[in-house]
Amino acid sequence: MMAVSCLTRALRSLTVSQPALLSAQAVTQTKLGSLVPCTGGQCRGFLTTASLDQNRTRWKQTEKYTIKPIGMKKTGGRDHTGKIRTHGIGGGHKQKYRMIDFQRLRYESDREPKPFEERVVEVRYDPCRSADIALVAGGNRKRWIIATESMQSGDIIKTSGVIGRMAVSANEGDAYPLGALPVGTLVNNLEIQPGKGSEYIRAAGTSGVLLRKVNGTAIVQLPSKQQVQVLETCVVTVGRVSNIDHNKQIIGKAGRNRWLGIRPSSGLWQRKGGWAGRKIKPLPPMKNYVNLPSISNNTT
Repeated sequence: MMAVSCLTRALRSLTVSQPALLSAQAVTQTKLGSLVPCTGGQCRGFLTTASLDQNRTRWKQTEKYTIKPIGMKKTGGRDHTGKIRTHGIGGGHKQKYRMIDFQRLRYESDREPKPFEERVVEVRYDPCRSADIALVAGGNRKRWIIATESMQSGDIIKTSGVIGRMAVSANEGDAYPLGALPVGTLVNNLEIQPGKGSEYIRAAGTSGVLLRKVNGTAIVQLPSKQQVQVLETCVVTVGRVSNIDHNKQIIGKAGRNRWLGIRPSSGLWQRKGGWAGRKIKPLPPMKNYVNLPSISNNTT
């Protein structure tokens, strides 16, 4: 019995010493970021953290357009260093991001640049914004857009980049340049630069008004009563953004804000000063997004 026990101890020492040698090789080779060679039966190669970081795909850096929902990673209001940059953010239900095509006048590569029509396939809720979104299909593609107030599945919407001599009578959901629409039209999804995509009037229930057209430019009043001047070739969507009752939503309890990813404030009571009172301020000056030549250049 003594001989058998000594033999088993010797065999155990041999089996333990072999992985120890392999672990020493693994330490030296993981510094180079390579795979560990497998010489034993129980050893497997593994990737280092550097290789895993290169293979990781980030949802914000996705370049190829897709209509499939993309999984998002929550930040908790923190930047890449881990410091809190935006307070009041954290937790909440899992959300998936749907890529919105904010450039309505986007021609297909294999077709002529002329007005085209698209059919609304679906209108649904989007967790990443206050307005509803619509899936439209036309030609050989599908894409998500911001839905208007009365948009329903089965509707036909038109997109055109032509500015005619006479103003068009556009329907809600159609997209035209500002120069093609009559004065007084309710618009949304306003472009600041032609072909860049809409940047203004995208929140739920908002709309702007086309006030006037002057020398190849158009002046639009935003929901905040601010007026902006842009080129008349900037494309807008006719009508009002969907989900008009968004501002009437009742939260009801503190837990619902946590579902939405909104954390409570610290609770420290602070007396309101003079900044909290009502103030009558003049309207801000009009923003000009048109690079017009100066008067001195024209006179010389």
